[in-house]
Amino acid sequence: MANSAQARKRARQAVKARASNASLRSRLRTAIKAVRKAVADGDKTAANDVLRASTSVIDSIADKKIIHKNKAARHKSRLSAAIKAMA
Repeated sequence: MANSAQARKRARQAVKARASNASLRSRLRTAIKAVRKAVADGDKTAANDVLRASTSVIDSIADKKIIHKNKAARHKSRLSAAIKAMA
């Protein structure tokens, strides 16, 4: 357990930050799953619309440094490629 007042405060802040980061990561995963589901359903226009919305979620989470910007770019690229590969 933390001994100094400063360490106790940092421990409290870490709990709040962890909860916030977990919530944002969950939003990211949900956005990615939504695009994958749209691709699996086979509707290209709907998949494009969902990708557009998911892209902003992915970018905002990368801006907050929850994930690295290159990981965000990789996700967007793969989702876009999946849509382009649709018949």
